[in-house]
Amino acid sequence: MSPLELRKQLLIAESEINRLQMQEEWQAMRDGVRSLAGRAKSFGSIASSAAVMVAGLAAFRRGRSAEAGAKASWFKTILKGAGLVSTFWLAFRTKGHDQEKRQPTGVLGT
Repeated sequence: MSPLELRKQLLIAESEINRLQMQEEWQAMRDGVRSLAGRAKSFGSIASSAAVMVAGLAAFRRGRSAEAGAKASWFKTILKGAGLVSTFWLAFRTKGHDQEKRQPTGVLGT
């Protein structure tokens, strides 16, 4: 085998090694981006839930302060409490529901 042929084979082998390393790096970068996107979605869900909770509490307190002079009926209090609970339920249910969608449900995805 001539030195030129040997050099050619070494360059081909080196090229193959570089290609495999580049594929591994792309896979690692892709995994990192997916992880970052997942964290951003998780943070967004938490921030959204917190915003809904703060808005619900503010609305609940605003209603209480407006009625401070008059005695509130028990029916109005129950309705406001149910509204607050439903607001929280929707906020936290949406977060849990999204997580269930991401998990595989069966062998064939059914």
